[in-house]
Amino acid sequence: MHQTLSAPLPVHSFHIPVMGLGYTIDTPVKVAHFGISSVISIIEDELVERMREYHSKLAGEPYTEIPKKEIDHRAQRITAYLNLVQRIVERNVATLRAQPFTEGSDSSKYFLMLADGSPLRGEYLRMMNMETGPERTALDAKLHASITPGAIDVNIMAKIDRTTYAKDGVTPLPMEYAEGMAAFRGFALSNLHSSIVLSAGYNPRIYSYIATFPDFFPDAEGRCRKKIILKVSDLRSAAIQGKILAKKGIPVSEFRIESGLNCGGHAFATDGILMGPILQEFMERREALNEELHTLCNAALAGAGRPVVKEMHRPRITVQGGIGTTEEDRFLRNHYHVDVTGWGSPFLLVPEATNVDEHTLEQLSKAKPDDYYLSWASPLGIPFHNFRPSTSEAQRKARIAKNRPGSACYKKFLSNNTEFTDIPICTASRQYQHLKLKQLKEQHLDPETYAKEAARITEKDCLCEGLGASALLKDGMTPAHKLEAVAICPGPNLANFSRIVPLRTMVDHIYGRTSLLNTNDRPHMFVNELKLYVDYLRREFEQVKHAATEKQRRYIETFKANLLEGIKYYENLAPELQRQARVRIERFTDDLRRHAQEVGAMLLPAPLTA
Repeated sequence: MHQTLSAPLPVHSFHIPVMGLGYTIDTPVKVAHFGISSVISIIEDELVERMREYHSKLAGEPYTEIPKKEIDHRAQRITAYLNLVQRIVERNVATLRAQPFTEGSDSSKYFLMLADGSPLRGEYLRMMNMETGPERTALDAKLHASITPGAIDVNIMAKIDRTTYAKDGVTPLPMEYAEGMAAFRGFALSNLHSSIVLSAGYNPRIYSYIATFPDFFPDAEGRCRKKIILKVSDLRSAAIQGKILAKKGIPVSEFRIESGLNCGGHAFATDGILMGPILQEFMERREALNEELHTLCNAALAGAGRPVVKEMHRPRITVQGGIGTTEEDRFLRNHYHVDVTGWGSPFLLVPEATNVDEHTLEQLSKAKPDDYYLSWASPLGIPFHNFRPSTSEAQRKARIAKNRPGSACYKKFLSNNTEFTDIPICTASRQYQHLKLKQLKEQHLDPETYAKEAARITEKDCLCEGLGASALLKDGMTPAHKLEAVAICPGPNLANFSRIVPLRTMVDHIYGRTSLLNTNDRPHMFVNELKLYVDYLRREFEQVKHAATEKQRRYIETFKANLLEGIKYYENLAPELQRQARVRIERFTDDLRRHAQEVGAMLLPAPLTA
């Protein structure tokens, strides 16, 4: 039996990506009825449970706690919360469909926020200029019926899949109760018809687990009730992971390309391969990849006796990371044929869309470019975008000053270190940092070296508490254990935005109806990313330049070569950028030359010969 596999096009050309643990945890409740898609983090089930209690009460629904003593509490909490969010969104949509079109109404706002070229927006404006009569009544009904919600998507970092233990704290539970597996199951068993974004790389057992849930396979009409989105850094990663799933009969609905460094949260740097060349490769090889995945997927479906898909499935290509102007957004969609763009950090200044407590919101609105920096605060050992003025950073420094570095570790989601213990502990914990600093003291290092190494140990911060605290504080709840310090992880692009604005104003900025850029000097997004990569390379270079191993030498040289190749690509792209995106070409090319000179000047000494 041959069927087709397709997905309806979203009404907006952008989505709101996942941010932190709590910043977008209920964003669909706030924006989905306006047709805007967004992504919930489902890593932190304790925060999920508290938000379920909060929204149940707001919605007038009964709430029954799912306690931790339940062996499958993590999955159950996630399923219950996602089902609640869906019910709320459905009610919000029903309200809009029943609401008259009047000035200032949410039903009117739905259409006025659409892009200027949207046929639905045009029809709405035409109707509002009509005289009362049968034609207007018919068009009014048609427009109300066309109101559709944005997607309620979820995100898990596939590598966060810590083994969990029985009540004795020693006996490991079966693998399906591991953190990542349970979170995935929570989504898979929910009533949502949406996607799960798998980020942070390949996890074999989760990828195998997907095929045990029928909702991820095409049905008799060729549709998947639940879909897979892969967040990837390049085409190679997309192809490898896409083929693994295709061989199980699981189609990928979207490849979500994220800048390696010009993004928020954890930063997964490429080996110097820049966004432009990555998008170029996707554009050139997209059809070949689609054909290969389609063939592999159909072979697996046929072998399992499932319906195959006649019409070739074409996963969406989306991109996010550092987009700041409508010209950049339009260039990505027009030149590289990207289907949708992701706008993340600027929405932190939109209280209607995200959860930022009042104090942190005020800090963000007054922040300077130097307040945003790439840190090593994450216990995962992955570079992490951080915000210097945050209360979490102030708390971390205060603990060090009191000679009590590290955090109490209650949630243990990022516990992955077994250097001192049999059961993994977190490198941001007080336990680990005490043991590690004690070990360091026993090395009798000189004061300067000791201070440098100690700072690397104590830079780790508690993200399990900090990245969820803001959502609780904004909604008037007290974080557990009174840990109210807020960690926030915007991308550096947020330095170009300073105004706290309504949802409609931010959408107007995205579509070019207004500009929210502040007076900070802002190069093109491609140049901003290039600068971040040059800074990253310089840091790596400084660490090894006096005694590089052969492996480190190859890494540095490969990184340099990729950066210089990317700069050359941008030089050739400059005329098209100037034509399509109104880029100041002199500034653009001057920036490229300057960064090329910086990269070229990083020269390792010749290796010693025997």
